[in-house]
Amino acid sequence: MAERSTAAVDVADNSGDEPLTAKAEQATADGVAQTRERETAEEGAAETGEPTSSGAASPPELHSGHKLARRYRLEECVTRLDGFSSWRAVDEKLRRAVGVHLLPADHPRARSVLAAARSSALLGDPRFVHVLDAVEENDLVYVVHEWLPDATELTALLAAGPLEAHDAYQLVSQVSQAMAAAHREGLAHLRLTPSAVLRTSTGQYRIRGLAVNAALRGISSDTPQRSDTEAIGALLYASLTQRWPYEDDAYGLSGLPKGVGLIAPDQVRAGVHRGLSELAMRALVNEGATASRQEPPCTTPEELVKAIGEMPRIRPPEPAFTAPPEYQRTTYQQGTYGRPAARPGVTQPVPTPPPPLQSRTGKALKWAVSALLIAALGLGSWQLADALMDRGKNDDPGSTDTSDDGDKNKPKPGKPLQIQDADEYVAEGQAQNPEGVSKTHDGDDSTYWRTNSFIDGPTLAPYKPGVGIVYDLGKEQDVSTASIGLRYEGDHTTVKLYATDSMSSSTPLTAMKEIGTAKTTGHSLKVKAEKPVKTQYVLVWLTDVPKSPRDEYSSAGYKQAITDVKFTD
Repeated sequence: MAERSTAAVDVADNSGDEPLTAKAEQATADGVAQTRERETAEEGAAETGEPTSSGAASPPELHSGHKLARRYRLEECVTRLDGFSSWRAVDEKLRRAVGVHLLPADHPRARSVLAAARSSALLGDPRFVHVLDAVEENDLVYVVHEWLPDATELTALLAAGPLEAHDAYQLVSQVSQAMAAAHREGLAHLRLTPSAVLRTSTGQYRIRGLAVNAALRGISSDTPQRSDTEAIGALLYASLTQRWPYEDDAYGLSGLPKGVGLIAPDQVRAGVHRGLSELAMRALVNEGATASRQEPPCTTPEELVKAIGEMPRIRPPEPAFTAPPEYQRTTYQQGTYGRPAARPGVTQPVPTPPPPLQSRTGKALKWAVSALLIAALGLGSWQLADALMDRGKNDDPGSTDTSDDGDKNKPKPGKPLQIQDADEYVAEGQAQNPEGVSKTHDGDDSTYWRTNSFIDGPTLAPYKPGVGIVYDLGKEQDVSTASIGLRYEGDHTTVKLYATDSMSSSTPLTAMKEIGTAKTTGHSLKVKAEKPVKTQYVLVWLTDVPKSPRDEYSSAGYKQAITDVKFTD
């Protein structure tokens, strides 16, 4: 069993041109003169043409059907540009479609491409298209990545018109959060164009080409965070206006009128959401806010995420109600089946139905029903009288009332314990979702912390002992029960509860005291201790997770997500 994204670590060494967001012509041509670029549904692609960079190595002479590593069969060339080519291929070992970037091993950017691919693969964030392999073999360097057949790139979405306010809000929120996570790991995109953003069939936005696209084209930046933030602002601007925020046309979008400068989206198109318009300008105008807005600029994805969090949440539009079509009675329901149709203008006589239950059978049925009613009334009266007699006996002054004792013997409900803080516990390998830990005790069942998607299961061991979260209760308290809400059901989820001495992952499981364990196949689980355990820190530890289908954040596989955790004494 292995997690979805695994590769050797290295440091990306991007070198070359200025960031794409500096000028519109750079965004469309990437420093290759007279080459009009076209992106495909899975990786940046260009119309086939001769490379114009004089120092670039010649692209490898490959053809459809060529096989790499006796595994990846090339199917269709989607890019041939500046000494490298990109292909749609088939992984014959796992029987799935993949994308492949190819360039000669002596290409001046081959080393930086390998380094960028290996660094990107370690991120393991489901919001990015994952790098699956990065290899140098037989004078070739190739990078294998995911292929998403159900995804649509932002370029195609904008060709149909600007996005609704809710869709644009989801786009900038998800892309900003993803890039903030990448920059925390020291990774930059530097080529965040409409063709690099994909929307899946579930509405999740995913980013392709992290670090790799820039390395392929020799793009670098002295201020990578600012460059990516400006690119996110340009994406939001285009989503709101269907215009590229520079004078030149790019990515199938018209540029702004020449000479007017950068104007706010709500001045370009009527009906644009004011808050999103302001957000786009704060990301694009990094030398200072515009005079009309007086808002500080956002120069990093982290600042952009914070600015989005301060905005009122934009809810999806209410679904339009479509009245059902008027009910059409058929000729059979109208009682004309097998009869000639009435002539227009002629009134048809309506036959009078016979009186109900006037036949011999009907009369017998009435007598039978009457007899049953009389019998039921008699039986009910007898039972009522018997109950009243028993009640009279119980009301005897000599009888003993034990209701108070019964109440005393009932177990009292436990007192809820307040969670002060929480952190992910990592016994081996990488963390699962540190940003989502706080969502398990925020009182909102719709938010959750999720695990990665694993290939084998339900038991994670021996390849990974488990995954979980340590909770801080503020002080030592008696803990007897944990109620845990789960997102995925199936066969099966096992949760263990441990008392530990701190929130640190350095404390091994063998040094902790087990409080209890429980297993479920549903959406909730309760772990009870035989007797309360006094502790300040409690570890919720998942050792078995169910198999679940693909969703907006992760691929199909063995996985689980915790929506809510509550402790009682």
